[in-house]
Amino acid sequence: MSAVSETLVREYFELHEFLVRQHRKHVGQTRRNEDDDIDFFVLNPHPKPAMGELPFVLGSPELSFIERAIVVVKGWHTDTFSPARLEASPGIFRFVEPRVFRQAARAFGKEDTPLKVLVVPALPQTAAARDESIALLRSKGIDAVIPFRTMLADLISKTAPNFNYQKSDVLQLIRILKNYDFFKEPQMELFKPRPGKSRKG
Repeated sequence: MSAVSETLVREYFELHEFLVRQHRKHVGQTRRNEDDDIDFFVLNPHPKPAMGELPFVLGSPELSFIERAIVVVKGWHTDTFSPARLEASPGIFRFVEPRVFRQAARAFGKEDTPLKVLVVPALPQTAAARDESIALLRSKGIDAVIPFRTMLADLISKTAPNFNYQKSDVLQLIRILKNYDFFKEPQMELFKPRPGKSRKG
């Protein structure tokens, strides 16, 4: 698991005012612990009452309805979580096995069961493959996924170029890139002429 990916996930949840605890700092050299795949426990001190069932693919607006969650980060940024990729990687689902999950859930005491959230690089773009991936993830016991694209877009949009984020290397880097115009407003990009195209069409 890349430390950069973990850092991005931590910053994202802290941006939304979650308390974030990293499950384990060290990596075992010989024997693998059952709960090594769990990256974070996150707790929302002031959750909003849910008005209905949360979507499986979470966006930033839905975070306010989550009270507590176990988060696993898969920062395979060049991969899509297609049905074939998921079938070929059974280790992804190790953290939802009953014994592992019960052990991890003790971090929250005996209150409500935490959500099992998987942070993924991307789901398939076609509707059929996307639905198949979601059905497979659900069948394995995953409660929700958050795409990295959602997290990155939120971090970029909420980082102000005139603030000094000296407590966060990630936000400071985004701020510097914004200051030098390496990030453009998505709305403006829609109206940017394509190379080789005339304005008159």
